[in-house]
Amino acid sequence: MQRLTGIGVSPGIVSGRAVVLIQRAQVLRYRIAKQKVDQELGRLERSRGLAREQLTAIGKRLERRRGPELASLFDAQILMLEDPMLIPRAAELVRGRHVNAEWALQQVFDEFSVVFDEVADAYLRERKGDVADLVGRLRMNLRHGVATPRDLLREVDEASVLIADELTPSLAAQIDWTKVRGFATDAGSRTYHTAILARSLEVPAVVGLHDASALVQAGQMVVIDGSGQAIVIDPDDATLARVARSTDDHRPARGGDAERRRPAATADGVRIRLEANIEFPDDLAAARYAGAEGVGLYRSEFLLTGASEVSEAEQYEIYRGMLEGMAPGPVTVRTFDVDEDQLAMRSAPLSGGWVGEEERGSRQGLRGLRLSLTRPELFQSQLRALLRAARHGSLRIMFPFVSGVEQLRAARQMIADAAAELSRRGETVPHVPVGVMIEIPAAAYTADLLAREVDFFTIGTNDLIQYCLAVDRADERVSMLYEPLHPAILRMILMVRRAAGRQRIPVSLCGEMASDPALLTLLVGLGLTEFSMTPGAIGVAKQVLGEVRQDELRALARRILRLPTVEEIERELAAALGRLAAKP
Repeated sequence: MQRLTGIGVSPGIVSGRAVVLIQRAQVLRYRIAKQKVDQELGRLERSRGLAREQLTAIGKRLERRRGPELASLFDAQILMLEDPMLIPRAAELVRGRHVNAEWALQQVFDEFSVVFDEVADAYLRERKGDVADLVGRLRMNLRHGVATPRDLLREVDEASVLIADELTPSLAAQIDWTKVRGFATDAGSRTYHTAILARSLEVPAVVGLHDASALVQAGQMVVIDGSGQAIVIDPDDATLARVARSTDDHRPARGGDAERRRPAATADGVRIRLEANIEFPDDLAAARYAGAEGVGLYRSEFLLTGASEVSEAEQYEIYRGMLEGMAPGPVTVRTFDVDEDQLAMRSAPLSGGWVGEEERGSRQGLRGLRLSLTRPELFQSQLRALLRAARHGSLRIMFPFVSGVEQLRAARQMIADAAAELSRRGETVPHVPVGVMIEIPAAAYTADLLAREVDFFTIGTNDLIQYCLAVDRADERVSMLYEPLHPAILRMILMVRRAAGRQRIPVSLCGEMASDPALLTLLVGLGLTEFSMTPGAIGVAKQVLGEVRQDELRALARRILRLPTVEEIERELAAALGRLAAKP
């Protein structure tokens, strides 16, 4: 029995088998039942086969476009697939330790990393990046059909506890908390994030444990004692008996259907509209179950992951099904948001990602609406399908990656052309609201001009933060500079909200900021009342919003807007929302 002491941020005591999540490596570790080991080995082998096909396709494309020298880089990765220290070693870990394939691959990569780090030759040390690319590809292939931690956790025991290096609000929103009874993290303090999150989820939680995710093994019995500010690894019978006797071990009842359908509102009665982000039509059921009032963002580019080009008729059926399924709520469809390489590689899809993603930097500027305008046939097909489907529900069309009025007018002309073509076919075309995603600084700074030409705005914070702060979140060297609370981001959001207000058009916000209950309260203070988020975040958002007053949040936002640094903003937000979390 081993006891680790941390900071209790939510009271109660529970026990369960450990599920280990290493967020920094983006991999979940859980125990595989003995009878499912062969199935897991099959997943690993299929991942290798798919990786071989993908790398071969990329190599051929690069050879045609840029010559054989660059293509040879992928030949090396294909050879690595046959290395006995990679896939066979991962398979050995799956068989011997009964762990999932994703974790086994990460362990193998960690072993490779130690070897490369000790090599004196700089060129050989750099090859560690090639191994990282390949392992990342294999892990993405393994995500076929299990795209989120919520999907993976369907395989674990009903009574589990989550041990993580860190737990972000956006990740917590994806977890099925009817199975996970409590959580503990290496990182964290008694701050606004952890306190509000644990309190809203009504689960015991301990944070600030430093190395729990390294010490706890998947499947080990762990007690999480939020009241005692500690976790116990491999507890003895007496400890387990104490947990069983504790009334805290009984989870509070969750809200039923009526609670999920209840519209969100602040404590002083300000109505807040919460819609869902979805990627696949099958996600619609989760959105409705969570109580979403509509679909605020449907990422239509996932229709392009098939082996052949999706036809107008196929798109029409998908859009129609979504509109009918969400009725009477609206569905906002974002037109294809891909770059040139992603579009070219749709014949070699990657589950959970796109082949060629590692090359995005060279062509990232030609994406979204910009790319659609250069592919009129593909764009017209999508627009015709959308306009035809609009008869079956409340549709809104949204253009991504817009940087100026010229692009918007060109896109609107394309809609007019698509409508004219449908009229020639004898089809009735209803009016469809058209909006833009504000996700690059050029759009934010011309929001007053764009607002005159559209029916609505959606602020896409993920890309807006990245482009405004010149930060690539995938680059570990600068990813720490990705700061949603940077004064420039908050001021830009406020500027867009005011521009929309002057033209009396609705404005919503989507992205990870909307899924974070602490940041959500600040955004309400900035005057936003419409949000789109992952379905799993909606329940927590409703609860948190119901405990705060908009007038108090506006006062908080005014104080924060005067602060010059992220650190000062976080401190002010922590102080204000920490008082909220401390309320009985």
